[in-house]
Amino acid sequence: MAELSPQDLLANRRANAAVAWLFVAFLGAVVVESLLDGDVPWALFVFGIVSCCLIPPIAYRDPETMLPWEVVALAGLPTFGQAVTPALIPGEFLVYISVAALALVVAVELDLFTEVQMTIGFAIAFVVVVTLAAAGVGAVVRWRVDLLFDTTLLLEPGVSDQTIHDDLMIEFIYSALAGLVGGFIFQLYFRRPAMDDRIVGPQQ
Repeated sequence: MAELSPQDLLANRRANAAVAWLFVAFLGAVVVESLLDGDVPWALFVFGIVSCCLIPPIAYRDPETMLPWEVVALAGLPTFGQAVTPALIPGEFLVYISVAALALVVAVELDLFTEVQMTIGFAIAFVVVVTLAAAGVGAVVRWRVDLLFDTTLLLEPGVSDQTIHDDLMIEFIYSALAGLVGGFIFQLYFRRPAMDDRIVGPQQ
């Protein structure tokens, strides 16, 4: 079975680009709406996703040179999940799925635009580690903000330390599962046969 290199993940086919741009436009609208609602952290997170997705067309100066639309959709999964099935899938799990997809996008683009060379296995490990690290850093940041500004991002009045600890452990489990799911999905995506006429290398 033929393996796809990171370069092969750049699609310059018109249909793929059209779908990917639709997702990017939707995510851009989410950024604006979040800012209007005062949800700055979420707006910044989604803006980071949009920025990473725009690197290929900007770098190659070609609007049809886009990441596969599946990658863009997976990175924006929390936005769709919270809008469609907020009660069925835990929000934390959706967020970490997005972090996992975003981590792989970064890995692919590091391979494309820098001297860094990653094997498929290392890229998958990178996704899992970054997703776990994001959970840890997020917990520490929330804890420090609560202590400094007397907020309740993590430390809630009347809630025991044991309960907060248990909730954090569940969140870390979600992050680990999301990283593994993201790595597994992208392993299948990387190792699937060459995608016929839909995926080709970037134009030079």
